[in-house]
This record gives sequence, structure tokens and C-alpha cells, in this order.
Amino acid sequence: LSQLPGWSMRPDGSIVVATGNDDALGVYTCTPYNSYGTAGESQPTRVLLKDPPAFTVRPKEEYFQEVGRELVIPCAARGDPPPTVTWLKVGSAGQSGAQVDGNSSLIFRPLVKEQHGLWECTATNQVASVSATTSVHVLGTSPHAVTNVSVLPLLLAANISWEPGFDGGYFQRFSVWYTPLVKHPPRAHHDWVSLSVPVGAQHLLVENLQPDMSYQFSVLAQNKLGSGPFSQIVTSVPRGFPVTTVPPEPPAMTVRVFLSPPQALTANETVRGVLLRWEPPAQLSVALSGYALELRQDKGGWEVLDRSIPSTKTQVLVPGLIKDAFYEFRLVAFAGSYISDPSNTVNVSTAGMEVYPSRTQLPELLPQPVLAGVIGGICFLSVAVIFSTMAACIMNRRRAARMQKRRQDPPLVFSP
Repeated sequence: LSQLPGWSMRPDGSIVVATGNDDALGVYTCTPYNSYGTAGESQPTRVLLKDPPAFTVRPKEEYFQEVGRELVIPCAARGDPPPTVTWLKVGSAGQSGAQVDGNSSLIFRPLVKEQHGLWECTATNQVASVSATTSVHVLGTSPHAVTNVSVLPLLLAANISWEPGFDGGYFQRFSVWYTPLVKHPPRAHHDWVSLSVPVGAQHLLVENLQPDMSYQFSVLAQNKLGSGPFSQIVTSVPRGFPVTTVPPEPPAMTVRVFLSPPQALTANETVRGVLLRWEPPAQLSVALSGYALELRQDKGGWEVLDRSIPSTKTQVLVPGLIKDAFYEFRLVAFAGSYISDPSNTVNVSTAGMEVYPSRTQLPELLPQPVLAGVIGGICFLSVAVIFSTMAACIMNRRRAARMQKRRQDPPLVFSP
């Protein structure tokens, strides 16, 4: 063994080969012995070298395809002996209606909403197993259910937060639904109350709750194609007023807060969207809580695109912009209840850019105050036209009646 590098023998008589190569091939026998001799050698055993699986074709990290169309994801591997390639949807049993062809490619024909998610390709032989994952994004569907719904009990209130699911390729809005578990005598069934969530928010404060009463909460996502499934129901009990007397807090001292705006905001076009970078505020006298990203399209009004950017980040990717449009971006910093002035504005034109649908797409609907003003103006003009027409008809009838009366009156004769 000393003549073979990397070979050694353990105290129990086993041979360890650090690196398998052609030197290890062959037939081996083991002969135990002691001071009295040996009882003979063992049965021969043969050592063979086999190759573990290795991918020759790996799936891409993610695929985007419209619902109802065909999607083929390749995956192939080699090894000795040849490996077996299998596909599995992570988090569910089976292939969820997908098929595997003779080349080990995963085929969706047609692609359905339930096949959205993470898929894993595994190649296995007698030596080892290797795997690769890919994300399938099914576009043109209603939203998926939100996840990780949590409820923080507060004084006569509750703060509900969640993580959005995939938006189906369209802008999605959220609403929080809640109901008390105890039925009041006048009511024969549970009354679920829904509250709209502001655009871009992933949490909502539900107020005016009864103390020491159990409530059920659920979150619903909607886009222009319809509503997704409700989230799991979470039960919580709001806190009531404390029984013990709490001494009044001393008056707070006036502290002057310095919070300058973010600096050097820049925009760069990438294959996945527009990448915004910036520098933190130069002057701040309190701990930074985070940033909020604002934008406006074609010189319109400013909209909040993302109000929950962590304070540790200095860049954010904005996908899903509308093609052939002009955008302006700016950033504000906030520390607790203090908000800085806006940063410098950067301009982005999507003319000629290849844009993919995303959960950050801008809403295509008018804001509710603007829409209400337009509808009110149309109604006012319609009522004015109707009243003007009626007044004209009345005046014409009166004029016709006077003229007819004049024709019927006898003529006046004057005698000398």
C-alpha cells in the first residue's frame, strides 16, 4: 500500500482509497492472521469504477409562458450506469398534470395555473443523485393566494401583514376580510367585513375592534382577471384597556431631527428591468427606517411604487414597465415618522425595451377621485341638456297657443 499514493489501511483491516482511478480496478481478497496463523483468505471481491450523474442539459432558472399554451423544459444527464431522470413539483406530490418525453424534457400541454411554481429535475444512478431546479411563471391568470399571514394584536385593533403571491402577470390589489367569532343575538350568521388595502402596501391596521373578543382574518388578492383564493384564516384577540393605573409620561423634549434626502439616484437598463442605485442620506440624526420609491408616467401625478425598501439596500430592480412610455423616478428616506425631501429625479424611457409582465406593474385604472370627478361632470352636463330641451319645448308650445288665439279672435272695426 505504501507504493500507492492515497491508499491506507484502517485498524479494522479496511482499505481506504482517497481517489478512485484505474489503479483501484481489480479483484481483492482479505487474509486475517494472528500469532497462531490464519484460517484462510476471504472470498474475492471485484472493484469497479462508475461515474456519478452529470447534467449535459440544465433547465434555465425561470420560464415565463401564457396560460393555455405549450411549454417544454429540457433536462438531460449522463453517467455510468446511465442515470434515470425524473421531474417533481416542489411542495406537491406528482407532476401536477405535466408529462416527460423520451429526452427527459418536461412538457406542459397545455399550461395551467396550478403548474406555476418551483420544479426539480433529478438524475439518479447507483453512484449518486444530482438535481436542478427551475421556476415556472404562468401568465394571464388570476392572482395566487397570499402566504405567511400574521396578526399582531393591539389595543382595540390588529395589524395584519402578509407576503403576496404571484400576480398572474397583472397588477394586483389586496383586501382584508375579518369577522368576530361570537355571534351577536340580532345576527343569524357571521358578517364578514372587507377593507381595501392601499396600493403597494403589504399590511393593514384594522381598528375599532371589541376587546377580549376573538376575530378571524383573511386576505384576498384581485387583478383584472378576477379574484384569487382566500388566504388561510388566522384567529386573534385584540388587547383591551389595562386595568392598572399607568402614571402619565413626562412631556417629550423637542429634538431637532436632521434627515437629508438619498443621494446620487441613477437608473440602468438590464435584461430584467430598470435597476435603480443610490447613496444613503449624508446627514441623519436618527436611525434610518427605510426608503419609499415614487414614480410618475408621462408627466402625470406621482405614485408610490414601493414603500417598504429596507434601509440596508442601496439598489432596487423595477420590472414590468409599460413599453414605449416615459417614466420619472425619485426616492425618499424615512426614519420613524420623519420623511426626507425627495432625491434627484431620474428619467427612463422604455422605447424599444423588451418588457415582461410582473407584480410591480402600474395600475391601468384612473385614481378614484379623478374617476368620480369625470362621472360627476358627465352627469351634470346630461341633466343640463335635458332641462334646456324641456324649457325650449314649453316655450314653443306657449308661443304656438298665443298665435292660434290671435287667429281666432274677431277683427276690430273702428267707425268714424
